[in-house]
Amino acid sequence: MLRLLRAMALLGMLLIAHGAWAQTLRMAGDAWAPYADVALLNGGLSTDLVRTALTRAGYTVEYDQVPWARAIHGVGEGRYDVLINAWYSDERTLIGEFSEAYMINRLRFIKRKTSDIQYESLQQLHPYSIAVVRSYAYSPAFDSDASLKKVPVASFSTAARMLAAGRVDLTVEDEYAARFALGHEAEEVRDSVEFLSKSLSENSLHILVSLKNPDHARIVADFDKAIAAMKADGSYDRLFKLHGL
Repeated sequence: MLRLLRAMALLGMLLIAHGAWAQTLRMAGDAWAPYADVALLNGGLSTDLVRTALTRAGYTVEYDQVPWARAIHGVGEGRYDVLINAWYSDERTLIGEFSEAYMINRLRFIKRKTSDIQYESLQQLHPYSIAVVRSYAYSPAFDSDASLKKVPVASFSTAARMLAAGRVDLTVEDEYAARFALGHEAEEVRDSVEFLSKSLSENSLHILVSLKNPDHARIVADFDKAIAAMKADGSYDRLFKLHGL
């Protein structure tokens, strides 16, 4: 009987220790197809990659799709543990710890087909209005250029429609995300715009783990290790193919 009680006590301690380690992480992100959207297969590519990596690292995850401003604010306040798809900015290091890059996004400007706007430097774009999504970080040079006429909007779809209607001169978005979104716009929007040939930048995509979570450093390390293992065993590439990218 004594041996049984000791065994039960040991099992209880192990379960408590495991429970403290294998915590449930509250993840958040905005609708950003094809990377994140609850209407897509497994929530989109980014959602699938992040969920798979954290699950392989031993965590349980819950995901909320919310507007971007709410997601970033929630990470800052600690309501969410993980922002699944963040571009790096110094400002965000005040609220969270970035993982290593798990993907690269190519940012491109979009104009109306009837426009003769050319882009070789940001200075060339100073005369033009550019629709940007609120709270997004694009590139350090673009974000810090106070001479650019940035028009904050709620989403890329809004930006694309404003561009097609002539209410702004340009917008900017990740190439795959823009192509996906434009494919779901009305024909008069989709057929009236085009990409400029030169990219603004290539941005690394990270998870951002809230500093309010006391285990943020370990979560980031576990995620990075899991992504590296997925690349090594081929499951990373298989997820890209699964999502058609």
